[in-house]
Amino acid sequence: MLGVSHLFEPIKLRDLTVRNRAWVSPMCQYSATDGVPNDWHLVHLGQFAIGGAGLVIAEASGVVPEGRITPHDTGIYNDEQVAAWRRINDFVHAQGAATGIQLAHAGRKASTGQPWAGGASVDESEGGWQTVSSTGNAFGDLAAPRALTAEEVAELPEKFAAAARRADEADFDVVELHFAHGYLAHQFYSPLVNDRTDSYGGAFENRVRVLLEITDAVRAAWPEGKPLFVRLSATDWAEGGWTGDDSVRLSKLLAERGVDLIDASTGGAIPDATIPVRSGYQVPFARQIKLEAEVPTASVGLITAPEQAEEIVASGSADAVLLGRELLRDPHWPLHAADRLRADNIWPVQYERAR
Repeated sequence: MLGVSHLFEPIKLRDLTVRNRAWVSPMCQYSATDGVPNDWHLVHLGQFAIGGAGLVIAEASGVVPEGRITPHDTGIYNDEQVAAWRRINDFVHAQGAATGIQLAHAGRKASTGQPWAGGASVDESEGGWQTVSSTGNAFGDLAAPRALTAEEVAELPEKFAAAARRADEADFDVVELHFAHGYLAHQFYSPLVNDRTDSYGGAFENRVRVLLEITDAVRAAWPEGKPLFVRLSATDWAEGGWTGDDSVRLSKLLAERGVDLIDASTGGAIPDATIPVRSGYQVPFARQIKLEAEVPTASVGLITAPEQAEEIVASGSADAVLLGRELLRDPHWPLHAADRLRADNIWPVQYERAR
């Protein structure tokens, strides 16, 4: 007998209605030239929309050239990139899915090679650049960054806001601020990384200051009717590091500034953290933030089975699930999940966008 699946219930965030809660997590493809997405990205992202995903979030895209993880990452800092992203969005929208983009700055983890080429720092003579961070200390064996001055930190919000305006021009429905995985924003809020003594270092309020400034600037630049997400690393998985309780505290502040959903991931600040990777290992953080900060959340990380995804949403642990590797293995996972769950509410496609 067919039934109603919580995973396939539409969800409304501001003026956007997403047809279900099975979403595509941002996945770096390291396949762009000068930050411009191409046919690879069209096929990569388009297949998930055809496969029934509700929201397709494009990879971490640099808000400035030096914010890219590698010289092969996508960007959202010029008109050519906007036009290329709009072409992709047009296709994804035509399949009934909503689209998002992750706005990012990799900080001290930028200017590296593609993973299959070893992922080491790329020298400036080979197309790399001097990296920047909250600190002058390197991440593992990567090249040491230059610590940003307070004046340079204060310029970051407008760079993210400019990227958000371009994302709107490209017709994205959602912007997600990448404040996780040891990238620049995380390099500020993690006490294991931030060693500053100015107004952007030290106490919790100082370490999250630039995140809140970026959020304010982006929310002001991003249309009122479009949702704003934030991806956080909810814990550093290390003694003395960022914790789930810290994430609840920060999430409350972000929600007050107009953030509509917290995408709860973990780790990445330091190279030697001991992470208990297992099926659904990050779900408890999404649940904690949802219940204690009273803000919608999405959960990500080793979510593979339809029944598992259904239980996460049905139990109230998260409002949506984000899938990555499992969708690479099966781009039609949502359609197969609907069949497995015997859900009668995946079709017809429900998709509304504010115009």
